[in-house]
This record gives sequence, structure tokens and C-alpha cells, in this order.
Amino acid sequence: MRKNSVKNTRINTEVMKELSLIIREEIKDPRINDMLSVVSVEVAPDLKTCKAYISVLGDEESQKDTIEGLNSAAGFIRKELARRVNLRNTPEIKFFMDQSIEYGVKMSKLIDEVNQK
Repeated sequence: MRKNSVKNTRINTEVMKELSLIIREEIKDPRINDMLSVVSVEVAPDLKTCKAYISVLGDEESQKDTIEGLNSAAGFIRKELARRVNLRNTPEIKFFMDQSIEYGVKMSKLIDEVNQK
């Protein structure tokens, strides 16, 4: 299966949707910030691993705690994902912080500063 195949794109979309629901409805860890979103998901073509990119609204400490909480709950999340999504193999999930939104805001401010001068 190629990385950008239609099947892989469908799997990525379905896993992203279910991860969002599982995190929002099932996880009760107080370290996990309520203001988070699953930005993107990359499931490997062999369905063994999954990289989930998370965006958290809050300070750096809150972001760090949220990633730690999600990584500690990865086993439970994987079990729930296996129950909800019918895949041959349920991927092992690793959570990463997505900094693209912060980067975009920073670049927008820099552009505004240059335009004002």
C-alpha cells in the first residue's frame, strides 16, 4: 500500500475522527486539557504505528502535561480504537504536539510588524 493511497487516506481520516471522540468522551485524566484537537493522524501503511498530532490551547506546561497524559493512556486509547474501528492491526499510537498554529500566528505578527514600518 502506497503512503498516499486512497485506502490509507480513508484510514487516517477514520482514525482521526475516532481518536477525537475517544479523547473527548472516554479519557478522564486531569492532566489532559479540555481545549485540545487532533490536527492530523499518520497511520503507517503496514498499520503497525500511528502518529497523532495534537494542538492544545494553553501554556507550554499545559501542552506538556496533555501529551504526557495522552501517552500514558495510549494503551486504553488503542483498545478503544480497536473496538470502534475494524482494522486488521490496531496501530500503536504516539502523540506529538503540533506547533503549526502557533507558528502561523507568530509569522502573521511578524508580517504585520513589517507592514507597519
